[in-house]
Amino acid sequence: MFYSEIKIAEKYNYLEEKFLVAYKWLKEQDLKTLPVGKYPILGDIVVANIQEYTTLPVEEKRFETHDLYFDIQYLVEGIELFGICKREGLNENSFNPEKDVRFYDMPKNYGYIILNPGDFIVVAPEDAHMPGCRVEDSVPVKKVVIKVKI
Repeated sequence: MFYSEIKIAEKYNYLEEKFLVAYKWLKEQDLKTLPVGKYPILGDIVVANIQEYTTLPVEEKRFETHDLYFDIQYLVEGIELFGICKREGLNENSFNPEKDVRFYDMPKNYGYIILNPGDFIVVAPEDAHMPGCRVEDSVPVKKVVIKVKI
């Protein structure tokens, strides 16, 4: 899965070495047994974060973006609804520079995909995303979010 606008399609190389290293790491790890935590893959350029949480209703989630990193979000266990829309035109309501995350008011229009185990999505800085939403019932999820520095 790859999500982008045609106007930025050539801005980033999603097969650049740093992305290939991330994809290779995902394939080679026993992700079901890795504990929650941070795993440097390529110094601070590519870092994996293993997360476990319970999905929540869309009404309890917010769209977010990152200025300095791409997200490669890979679902290990569970199922989640993953909201996606353009960052442009959103109303920002908070910013945490230490965590490189901006949050936004809920947009009027957005799309979503459903992530199942083994699915991933690459989210660029121009893409707002809302991970961790429940599909029907709230369920436990294990996910790897790989941060790839721009």
